[in-house]
Amino acid sequence: MAYTTIDKFTDYFNTNIYTGNGGTNAITGVGHQPDFVWTKRRDNTGDHMLYNSVTGAGVHVHSNANDGNNTIAASLTAFNSDGFTLGSGGDSNGNGETYISFNWKTGTTGSGTTGGSGTDKSYSYSVNTTAGFSIVKYTGNGSAGHTIPHHLGVAPKMILFKQLTGSNVDWRVYHEELGNGNRLCLNDDSNVSNDDSAFNDTSPTSTVFTVGGSTSTNPSADMIAYCFAEKTGYSKIGGYTGNGNADGTFVHTGMRPKFLLMKERNAGAAWYMFNGAVNTSNPTHLFLKPNENAAEGGTGSAYLDFLSNGFKWRANSGSLNGSGDNYVYMAFGQSAVGSNNIPCVAR
Repeated sequence: MAYTTIDKFTDYFNTNIYTGNGGTNAITGVGHQPDFVWTKRRDNTGDHMLYNSVTGAGVHVHSNANDGNNTIAASLTAFNSDGFTLGSGGDSNGNGETYISFNWKTGTTGSGTTGGSGTDKSYSYSVNTTAGFSIVKYTGNGSAGHTIPHHLGVAPKMILFKQLTGSNVDWRVYHEELGNGNRLCLNDDSNVSNDDSAFNDTSPTSTVFTVGGSTSTNPSADMIAYCFAEKTGYSKIGGYTGNGNADGTFVHTGMRPKFLLMKERNAGAAWYMFNGAVNTSNPTHLFLKPNENAAEGGTGSAYLDFLSNGFKWRANSGSLNGSGDNYVYMAFGQSAVGSNNIPCVAR
């Protein structure tokens, strides 16, 4: 059996560094037509801007805020075959400012009606089963036990939920390591919290995810859910325990990470996002915090190494590698072994 079905990770996920121009700006070099684009200004403060093809160009939410849908016609204006086009609006394209974008591909689209308890509602989606990623826009019904198809064919291990209307509604994060009765919040640094109403104490199946009566996952309003399944040699979703040492914990992923999103579970610690585009050699040090609008941090520090089969911490920070502390993460990257089981010697 082949080790992986993905020979080139950039066909499905890629990171792009670009400079804004304050006008029309065609960003290329992504390697695919992205359906989920996450941008952030690096050199100064600015909101994280999350766009997707299901809600449409120009519509975005912020990972660092609990506000609702934002529509700026001149922000991201198009998803293109090798990237995307930006206009003059929003926090994604200031003149002379430096940015980074994280780009995921789905591709196959469709729509239907939800099921489970309560009134069935309409939903639409875009999915890529090879890469284990789908974007689902659905309308909540307020009834515990509401089920929404995700179309991955396998159970997702991490789902990011955000209400698209109203304000003061936090993100909800389902992560398999936390169990179906607990959740995290993407827009703040709060601990893992028991929340029976978020996911109805029900784990996702190979066909649907289930939500409870929470207004954060099942309001009488539109929702977006980013659903991630694990794919050998391309993505890994799991947890680890820190050792509080600069010779830190090694976490096996089965590929060289190019993107890492992680958070300490049981303390008021920020989310961290490391990537291989700005960190081109070890030790990796530059990071962004998805729950903050802060500029890129970490200059002059050593935090971790990206290795051929995982990542190893080089810091004893409690937010990253505290002794006995528990963490959750999601990583994407490139395996050294292709679908023919022959190791790659160059890329």
